[in-house]
Amino acid sequence: MTAMSKERDPKGERRQDPYPSRLPKEHWLPRQDRTVWSQWRPDAPLTAQQADQFDRDGFLVLKDLFTPQEVEALKAESAALRGGERALMDDSVITEPGSSEVRTIFKLPEQSPLFHRLASDRRIAGTARFLLGDEVYIHQSRLNYKPGFTGKEFYWHSDFETWHAEDGMPRMRAVSASLLLTDNDALNGPLMLMPGSHRHFIACAGETPEDNHKSSLKKQEVGVPSHEALTSLAREHGVTAATGKAGTLVLFDCNTMHGSNGNITPFARSNAFFVFNAMSNRLQRPFGAGKARPDFLADRGEPNPVAIQTGKLA
Repeated sequence: MTAMSKERDPKGERRQDPYPSRLPKEHWLPRQDRTVWSQWRPDAPLTAQQADQFDRDGFLVLKDLFTPQEVEALKAESAALRGGERALMDDSVITEPGSSEVRTIFKLPEQSPLFHRLASDRRIAGTARFLLGDEVYIHQSRLNYKPGFTGKEFYWHSDFETWHAEDGMPRMRAVSASLLLTDNDALNGPLMLMPGSHRHFIACAGETPEDNHKSSLKKQEVGVPSHEALTSLAREHGVTAATGKAGTLVLFDCNTMHGSNGNITPFARSNAFFVFNAMSNRLQRPFGAGKARPDFLADRGEPNPVAIQTGKLA
């Protein structure tokens, strides 16, 4: 298998695919894109050490960026969204498998002025703009909630594999920002990542079923690596849990392998999640699916760059 494949689009023209996936057999490809796209400078939103760490590990955990008042305001708004105090957009709510418990609320900035302000904050969006070396727009946003006792796991995966195959994201030039809204410890199903795994692309086996998102949002079974591939990655890179108090920010590259365990503790786990994509990396036709996923999962319109804001949220 070569590192670059060509396919014909509906007009008969060939386009190159640097990361072909959803093929009959799983295979590995080296990363062909940068991880940090900007040269560090003294006014950067990260220190030089933090930028180097993100480049090396594919993720970064930042603490004490937000004040206790800001965190409390975000937690209250999160509870209002989950509790039915806000009118939510159709099809934006995903529940836990076999339960009516809220698992995910998509289109977060469109449904909450406070989360809209958070998504444009320099501490988040400004850092994403620095890492990607370009103006950024929000590819996807959501409020994740893993309830106590019954919160299900999120299986190991690379986000880019799905975004490339099913959304048409051309290159690895996107970064995810997860702001913890509850304390995350080793017991209540925190995000787990494999440091350094972003340097390998695992092209997954199997065709994409029609409307795959309807089942994958509850339990992802297509676009996930084999046990053998995950074992190899874990042995090479290890596994790190991104733990911290509410208000901790976790940034991770679009191709970093990650997942989380189920939560059988009484203590819920929640986070606000924003995916920033470079304006130069806007979506094309999907590379591994017959049609694109709905807009609430991937902004397919003419994106507007995020207008970076400074100052306190609340």
